[in-house]
Order: sequence, then structure tokens, then C-alpha cells
Amino acid sequence: MDDIDGTGGLDSTNSADGPDGTDGTDGTDGTDGTDGTDGTDGIVDPAPAPGPTEVLLIGGRAGVGKTTVGWEISDRLREAAVAHAILEGDYLGQVHPAPPGDPHRSAVTEANLTAVWSTYAALGHRRLVYTNTVSVLPDSAPMFERALGPGVRIIRVLLTATDTTTLTRLTAREIGSALDRELAGSARKSRLLDAHSPPDTVRVATDDRTVGDIAAEVLAVTGWMTPGTGGDGGR
Repeated sequence: MDDIDGTGGLDSTNSADGPDGTDGTDGTDGTDGTDGTDGTDGIVDPAPAPGPTEVLLIGGRAGVGKTTVGWEISDRLREAAVAHAILEGDYLGQVHPAPPGDPHRSAVTEANLTAVWSTYAALGHRRLVYTNTVSVLPDSAPMFERALGPGVRIIRVLLTATDTTTLTRLTAREIGSALDRELAGSARKSRLLDAHSPPDTVRVATDDRTVGDIAAEVLAVTGWMTPGTGGDGGR
């Protein structure tokens, strides 16, 4: 992938991290996310591997590169035949108007996450890559425990970037009327995430780095590519 700076496809979201972060597609060249195959480019998946459900939460302010890094991680896992699913959390709550009694769309987001994950889990999957601005905050943990099941291993990674870096990225990305709102929201959420992310959150700086370099650092946190941990293609 290109260097994470200077592109227009970085977390292409609105102030609530809306769903256009994949160049108008689902992030997989206009297909269903599997290049027209079964998700393994013709490789037959081995039997599901035993083990706990794990979710990699990738959070961070708008313009930090969550979407781009998430898809790079997915590409690398596929290359290594490591079974997984990937979800843009913002897609799960994109409904207008907000449902009655659910002004922040948290209930509909959880309902959709539960439904989608139940499908993946029925196929034997147990690893999920999930991108969303505030997903790493403690208040989000109960949702994942309910939707993915008790005992889920939650891995939190907070991508960071300076105001200067995010200004450059968002200015290149936002060509409509949302730029000022995006900049203000990004700065506000950066302060929120910095102050309230749990101690076990791994912070990964994205300034002046390539997508591949960032993804490699994030993947190292998961242990999913390590022999003997189930990162050998098993679900």
C-alpha cells in the first residue's frame, strides 16, 4: 500500500466515522470481500482450530488511518492463511433517523454486531478485526462480551497522529462541507481517547510511516501470526 500520509482513503468517514472509508466499496476492489472466491484465493481452509474468541479493536481519531490499516492487516492474515473476519464498526449503526430510544445508535450497532458475528461463528471463525474510533474505550467492552460471547479476548490498539498529520490527511480527503466538523471532532476525540483508553491499550503512532509498517506492528500485538497460537490458518 501507499504511504499512509497524503492519500485520500484514510478512514474516509464523517465526524461519527461514517461508512465511506473504502472508496465506495467494501474495501476489496468492488467484490464481496473475497476477490470472488471463498476468501482464501482458492486455498481450502483447514478445520477450525480450538481456542477462545479474539477481537482486535483498532481505534483512533478521524484521519489516523484505521480503515486503511485494518484492511492491510486483513490482507496480511489472508496471505498467511490465518482465518479471520473484519468489520467496520461504523457500518453497523449507519441508520437515519436514529431508532426510537436509541439516540446514539448503540443498541442497533450491538444488534447488528451480534447478528453478523453469529454467522461468522457458525462457520467456525474466532478472530475478528474491528475498526471504530472509540472501540478501545472501557465503555465498549460489555458490547463485545455480549455479542461475541463471554471470555472473549479483547486486544486494544489505539492509532495516534499529530494534529498536523491529521489536518493534512483530512484536508486531502474531505472535499465537501464536512471538513471543519471533521477537524473539530478529530481533535476532541483524540483528547478523549488519550485520557480514557485503558492501561492495556497499545498505542501505535502513524505519523510519517507506511501502512505496511504500521500493520506489522499492530499484528505483532495480536500474536495471530505466531506458530503454535492458532495463527496457522485455523479459524
